[in-house]
Amino acid sequence: MSAWTFADAYERVAENLPGAPCQSQGDRELTWCEFDRRANALAADLLAAGLGEQAKVAAYLTNCPEYLEAYVAAFKAGLVPVNTNFRYGPAEVRYLLDNADAEAVVFHASFAPLLEEVRADLPRVRRWYAVDDGAPQPPWAVPYEPVVAPGADRVVAPWGRSPDHLLLLYTGGTTGMPKGVMWRQDDLFNLLGGAGNPVLGIPPSSGLDDYASQISAPGPRVVAACPLMHGTGQFSALLAMNRGGSVVCLAGRRFDADELWQTVQDCRADGLAIVGDAFARPMLASLDAHPGRWDLSSLKVVTSSGVMWSREVKTGLLRHLPGVVLFDSLGSSEAVGLGVSLSTAGAATGTARFGLGAGAQVVTDDGRFVAPGSGEEGMVAVTGFIPVGYYKDAEKTARTFRTIDGTRYSVPGDYATVEADGTIRLLGRGSVVVNTGGEKVFAEEVEEVLKQHPSVADAVVVGVPDPRFGQAVTAVVELAPGAAAEGADLAEFVRRHLAGYKVPRHIVVVGSIGRSPAGKVDYPRLAHVAAEQVPVGG
Repeated sequence: MSAWTFADAYERVAENLPGAPCQSQGDRELTWCEFDRRANALAADLLAAGLGEQAKVAAYLTNCPEYLEAYVAAFKAGLVPVNTNFRYGPAEVRYLLDNADAEAVVFHASFAPLLEEVRADLPRVRRWYAVDDGAPQPPWAVPYEPVVAPGADRVVAPWGRSPDHLLLLYTGGTTGMPKGVMWRQDDLFNLLGGAGNPVLGIPPSSGLDDYASQISAPGPRVVAACPLMHGTGQFSALLAMNRGGSVVCLAGRRFDADELWQTVQDCRADGLAIVGDAFARPMLASLDAHPGRWDLSSLKVVTSSGVMWSREVKTGLLRHLPGVVLFDSLGSSEAVGLGVSLSTAGAATGTARFGLGAGAQVVTDDGRFVAPGSGEEGMVAVTGFIPVGYYKDAEKTARTFRTIDGTRYSVPGDYATVEADGTIRLLGRGSVVVNTGGEKVFAEEVEEVLKQHPSVADAVVVGVPDPRFGQAVTAVVELAPGAAAEGADLAEFVRRHLAGYKVPRHIVVVGSIGRSPAGKVDYPRLAHVAAEQVPVGG
């Protein structure tokens, strides 16, 4: 089996399909040749700035062609691309860029005011690149477009390229602060279909020459409706590019389902990447409101991962898209392919029901495999192409990546039972996490902020069911004796400290949190209390 790097593969695509589309957004379109030469120019500038082997290059951008351009430039130069959640506040961005040891940051100019607050605390950063989005260009940053627009010939750093070179994917951590998942390029390339495609019956290639011989026509055109900063959007985009395809970004920064369907029609998209009901519900509402408005006949597959996608919404979408396959993947940043469900017209799979992915098992806390039909609960685990671990976190790496019967597995903590037919029923995360619209919100982080408010004696954060976002962040609050506080005031207090998606949508006041003598919290009980007082979708 060949050892893969993304840069080597994509350079072969650019040679074979120089005029084929690679990236587009609105009226902008970059061919594979243009994309390749622009990435070369950025790679050369990064090396000229003094970045060494596996130095970190952070992308602090909303969806745009420059996102993957920065990633491929890092791959070409033997550097490590790093995602940055553009919804984060100053403290979170400071933490991530510092934890990642970022030495270069590619950012939209509109994020400059936030970066002004944290730049002094990030002395490792050698180069700031400002991508023009209509906001003023900061004087301390290098304008991005003049660097890449001239293009450049191929760039290979003195240390070359290695299949062991990394991609660093930051995801939420147990303390609430993000953790970087380290993916070897070879593992990730193979995981994302590699140079073959088992669904289409294309076998893996034996090497670059064999791979290049297969790339003879433009590949799939995929609309990344979800953010490229998340694994779902990022991996879907890379998978399309692996087959010589193209990635389409929506022009608007706020998700608009009407714009999405218009884009699918205009670019004749084959695929669409979303994150569960948070995207699918407004998509369905748009189609229900405008039946037959758009020609969506080119669309073949809609993929989702990382959050609930309900059977009700799948069924509704398939009424409008009878020829489309809905591909619902159970996975996370550190464990891709735990389970999968396919829905087609007349056969929508149930909510949270999946077939086990290749190399997946359900294991008990003591390391036994769960027998189908036993009713026993366990955690879904997957082997095969899995990450190296978490960046600079050996303890969390040891907890998540476990050796069972001599085989290394990724076990991110999704609990499930195995039905008699071998399918799994997902129960949820064992850790106290609220998954809202694909974003992980760790309860303790929000609780600690709430408890800083002078009117709050104690607080617990839970998730209550929400028809669009899967779960809504909800705070159960015990007020200090004699104190009073409005829910809106408490929410605004959290907003001043944390990203907007972490702000509680609902505040439930109780007489007592009811901690145990040891200070433990009964989260299931409080989640039930909160759910009784919060109307679904309210």
